[in-house]
Amino acid sequence: MYYCKEAHYISQMALLFRYFNTEIIIGDEMLIRIACAISEKKLLPELKNWLSQLDVQLKISKEQKKPWQEMIRSCADIFIISRKLIPKPLESNMAILNELPEKPVIIVLNERESPEENANLLATGADVVLFSGISFDGICEAIESTIESRRIFYYTDRFDQRGRFQPRLNDFLSNSKEMQVFLDETLQVVSSDTTLLILGETGTGKEHLAKAIHAESQRSSGPFTPINMAAIPDQLMESELFGHEQGAFTGAVRSRRGAFEMAHQGTLFLDEIGEMPLQMQSKLLRVLQDFEFTPVGSEKSVWVNVRIIAATNKNLEQEVEEGHFRRDLYYRLSVITLTLPPLRKRKEDIPAMANHFLNVYNKKLGQEINRFSQSAMKALCSYIWPGNIRELMNVIERAVLLCRSEEISVENLPTTLHYNDPQQHNVLSLIQDGMDKLETKTLAQVKQSILDQVEKKYLEIVLKKTKGKIGETAEIAGIHPRGLYDKMKKLGIDKSQFKH
Repeated sequence: MYYCKEAHYISQMALLFRYFNTEIIIGDEMLIRIACAISEKKLLPELKNWLSQLDVQLKISKEQKKPWQEMIRSCADIFIISRKLIPKPLESNMAILNELPEKPVIIVLNERESPEENANLLATGADVVLFSGISFDGICEAIESTIESRRIFYYTDRFDQRGRFQPRLNDFLSNSKEMQVFLDETLQVVSSDTTLLILGETGTGKEHLAKAIHAESQRSSGPFTPINMAAIPDQLMESELFGHEQGAFTGAVRSRRGAFEMAHQGTLFLDEIGEMPLQMQSKLLRVLQDFEFTPVGSEKSVWVNVRIIAATNKNLEQEVEEGHFRRDLYYRLSVITLTLPPLRKRKEDIPAMANHFLNVYNKKLGQEINRFSQSAMKALCSYIWPGNIRELMNVIERAVLLCRSEEISVENLPTTLHYNDPQQHNVLSLIQDGMDKLETKTLAQVKQSILDQVEKKYLEIVLKKTKGKIGETAEIAGIHPRGLYDKMKKLGIDKSQFKH
């Protein structure tokens, strides 16, 4: 017989999830850690053998005389401990387990069948109390139910935390042809487990896209675990990725899960992958071969089932050529490469995006602003947006804070947007768009390439003004008509496009 203070809650939750036909999804959601300290010598090998066959990470206490500290530092989700191994005073030591950050489930094996003693154990903080004299099948059934309830706990906990807006691929719907092509490519790889490399400038929404891909993939019930390579000190990166055991290094007073283990059955997002030091790149490559790793200070390897999505704003091909990034890791990560277009290449989306963010910040800041003035929207659409969508969001949040009427005007926008010169921004945009191609050229070639772009843009403006009249265009440009013809041929300009 066993006692469980959460029995009614667990049964109700199980019924709820079965009603919604989600128990299969929950079953493989999280890699559960179980720590055991069992004094019953006959039960220990049987239980160890049975638990080893489940999808759990098992840790058996080696110090049978003093297992308590080892249990506390194990970073476990479920504790299975014999009553006689819990040190006195019982209340304070059980409280220590219940106050751990993992919020573990505590299963106590009691060698005595005493309702009064079992009730006391539940009152001091045990979640389940089992009489160790019941059948082995009965013990297994109780532990299996606890594991299932723990997975339900992870699911509901994550759902509560994410009651806010969930990223979806619909967020990226666009009137831009380039963006529509990008979305078509993305939809083809969402349902697979293929490793993805997302490229794009700062602020284009790489992490948002990674979350959306995860949310619409077959792994959506599992965790999405982001980790930023640029934000982690080199000496801590291995521990952050793979975890560590107690005592692995100075300050490691207890075990800790790494990002790979936290992402089990879900998606691991490696942001700013181009910032990863070479030494860690080789270790990451080994793990990506078979998704098996060894936490720092451990002798036991851990296998996980994760999908890798990496992202960077760097040109990784150039980083490889310069020796800053491993070629074999680049090939491993770039099985499928998706490149998010910058905002300047999808300006037709700016009005819709601006109005969307206006609604968002109206609700967030308690404002009631209805629209943008015509001049304000024109300024937003003509700006080059070097910070992309993130910059647009910041600009609109600022405008909502400063606006004192129902309409956002140019005066509510940053001064950099007040006096936009569309032609200047067009030229700057051309230069910025061509930078990836220019990086492999000599300085002389770069100068010529930029000069060609500026000349082409200038001649197109003048031809439009003269409606394609060569003589008049040549006079304005200060060159001979024959020279103008030669330049138009070289730059691919067709005068018939301007005759209207």
